Amino acid sequence: MPQIKHLNIEVLRKDFPALQQKHQGKSVIFMDGPGGAQVANATLQAMQDYLGQYNSNLGGAFFSSQITTDLMSKARYYAATLINAEHPENMVFGANMTSLTFSLSRAIAKEWKVGDEVVVTRLDHYANVSSWQQAAQDKGCIVHQIDVEPETCDLNYQQLESVINEKTKLVAVTYASNTTGTIVDIKRVIDIAHKVGAKVFVDAVHYAPHHLIDIQKLHCDFLVCSAYKFFGPHVGMMYIHPEWLHRLDPYKVEPATNIGPGRYETGTQSFEALSGMVECIEHLAALGDTGLSLRERLEQSFSAYSAHEQQLSEVFLQHLNKMPEVTCYGHINLDRISQRTPTFALKINGVDSGEMAKFLAKKNICVWSGHFYAIGLLEQLNCSENGGLLRVGLMHYNTEEEITVFFDELKLGIKEVAIG
Repeated sequence: MPQIKHLNIEVLRKDFPALQQKHQGKSVIFMDGPGGAQVANATLQAMQDYLGQYNSNLGGAFFSSQITTDLMSKARYYAATLINAEHPENMVFGANMTSLTFSLSRAIAKEWKVGDEVVVTRLDHYANVSSWQQAAQDKGCIVHQIDVEPETCDLNYQQLESVINEKTKLVAVTYASNTTGTIVDIKRVIDIAHKVGAKVFVDAVHYAPHHLIDIQKLHCDFLVCSAYKFFGPHVGMMYIHPEWLHRLDPYKVEPATNIGPGRYETGTQSFEALSGMVECIEHLAALGDTGLSLRERLEQSFSAYSAHEQQLSEVFLQHLNKMPEVTCYGHINLDRISQRTPTFALKINGVDSGEMAKFLAKKNICVWSGHFYAIGLLEQLNCSENGGLLRVGLMHYNTEEEITVFFDELKLGIKEVAIG
């Protein structure tokens, strides 16, 4: 493969109109990526072009319907290529990851019996917990929830191995924490589960913007992610392993197709969003050399993104190490940077996280506070009080200069919003 090109951050940032704007006369720093990334011009244009010229539905004889049908096939191809799925027909689309997960949980749970067991984790967004807890409750199944190691926020793999047994029907696990940035050894989890015949459902929503997924190396049964987290519109995508595509019995409208991914797609899809998703995957591949396949261009590009984000993480942690009053949950050692995404969960002594987020917002620095739907994690870490955690999430369009500004303002904020 050709040598990876250096990421030209100045050129890349020009593709994002949100990064060029002024709010109340001042520049904006977006550090809210885990809640939704900004969108490049080509993605916006693709959505406008589709809605403005071709808005239609599938299956008609006229030109705009044929364009829509072609778009659907193209979207499946691009989604499959992004995660290296075996075939485009194994990709399902929906409103968002949460809706897809709830829907699939009902199809999978149809085969469960009283006394069967399901495994979820405290590290997960609760879209990948509540779905399975409620399905298990409906069927009289037992749910085990795996803790994290408090120091690193890694999964407690020993506990995981101890609860998985022949009664385990499904293991639901995140690929990377949307709160602490912790990357899970997902292949280890899959191998443990498959030894007893359990299915594995992977939430890759937070992982997908930062690292390239390879389904054929993971061998998981199901995987979900959301385009708005990797610089696209609001649309969810779900991979279903070929073994399960037609064996499961999803809830569906009777006249709808019972063949392929359409079995799982309820109602009319957001074709404008799928058009935007195609373009945002093209954006992700843009650093790759001309003449390479889409997958090869993605591999090349993600290597550059990952190197840049690792450098951002190093700079962030170097600043953080000079502030003993701030606790960062997850991997903080520089030699373990590869085991996290550039997402940082902070707790500041004597400071309400919500008030700090408001202070930074007044400075046009966009960050989140709260629980981020990872309520099991915050409960274990005893971080639910005083505004929960302050989450800083960096993307490949962020810069070292922005990190410096953030810490300068954070220091001022600590003095201003300290709890009396």
